Amino acid sequence: MSSHALVTPAEEAATVIAAVLGDLLSGAHRGVVVDSPPGAGKSTLVVRAAGELAATGAPLMIVAQTNEQVDDLIDRLGTRSPEIGVGRLSAVDYEPTARVRAHPRCRVAAKVADLGSPPVTIGTAAKWATVTEGRWPWAIVDEAYQMRSDALLRVAPRFERALFVGDPGQLDPFSTVEVDRWIGLSWDPMQSAVAVLLRHNPELPVHRLPVSWRLPASAAPVVARAFYPFTGFRSGTGPGDRTLTFEQPARDALDTVLDTAAATGWGLHELPERFTVRTDAEAAAACAELAARALTREGIAVSEAGSGRLTPERIAIGAAHRDQVAAIRSLLPPEAAEVTVDTANRLQGREYDLTVVLHPLSGRRDATAFHLESGRLCVLTSRHRHACVLVARAGIAELLDAHPSTEPVHLNVPVKFPDGWEANQSMLAHLHRT
Repeated sequence: MSSHALVTPAEEAATVIAAVLGDLLSGAHRGVVVDSPPGAGKSTLVVRAAGELAATGAPLMIVAQTNEQVDDLIDRLGTRSPEIGVGRLSAVDYEPTARVRAHPRCRVAAKVADLGSPPVTIGTAAKWATVTEGRWPWAIVDEAYQMRSDALLRVAPRFERALFVGDPGQLDPFSTVEVDRWIGLSWDPMQSAVAVLLRHNPELPVHRLPVSWRLPASAAPVVARAFYPFTGFRSGTGPGDRTLTFEQPARDALDTVLDTAAATGWGLHELPERFTVRTDAEAAAACAELAARALTREGIAVSEAGSGRLTPERIAIGAAHRDQVAAIRSLLPPEAAEVTVDTANRLQGREYDLTVVLHPLSGRRDATAFHLESGRLCVLTSRHRHACVLVARAGIAELLDAHPSTEPVHLNVPVKFPDGWEANQSMLAHLHRT
């Protein structure tokens, strides 16, 4: 009998979180790293750790990567620990969002000195890089795998000990400048903050959250096999705990794909093989129509959180490029206007009941490093709580076979896992079996 059968997901996750907090509060390590699969409760861990560190009386700084993440963490802190004062570092022209204004003890300012020494000070990595004075005993770095190592170097003088939390399977940091001069160096700025941290401090403890509370039982093993081959994780729910049904009967192939996704968690709408421009009109129309059809067929989602109608706000369409996003959005009918349509980069950290994904390699003649990056497909296929439908031109497997990886191998550069070529093949193999 496997250990999973003896320990519930909640117990397994609680054991790991207790170990993380134990290492953090012991003061025995200058840093603690937490790896997390999609939907494992990274933000929940950050908020809980912030509350426990603030309770010690020592001031804490939190570093997030985007303003959206900052505001989300402030909202969560206000809900869990409304008694804890929070300082929100921001730009001079920043207008507090409703989530920030809802926190009863949140103060917003562009300078640390104007915040009044709150227990918790939170801002983006870019904002923290402008802070030249002050030092905090504790720091929490959220989404640390999306933070470039040079960004960490700029904020590291501000703290003594830190908790680094992130998802190693998501998109890597990116740069708009040439970085060849740094390849192979242990402090290569194009590596993530965690990668450089561990290369220079291999003794730091690394914990792995073992449960995804977002992905259903039908998705966790598929995503784990493709994108987390050496660590794995399990779903917080079992088969049958979540259901997605449609009250209106199927009429055509699009409806059949939706029914398959509702029953198995996955669906593949495969278009005829063809080389196309990036904004493939037929593929974009299929993505928009699938989302609209899920609404007109009156979908109902049932989960441990309750049951409810499938609304536009609970559906997302993901693509690799902004022009594809614009094409899909322009084709949505009025009743589906509130459906989220965005790129993988902007969908990170968000979750929906149903997602529709335009495969990055659909209709392409080549398989570039951008389109093969495993993190991009990982983000796109791990946003859902119930079902995911991929739209793709036939022939992707053959395209992959015709374009094996030709990326140069550099000395002193750790091999990245998972390999994007294999991750794509793994996902395609499962979809064709569905």
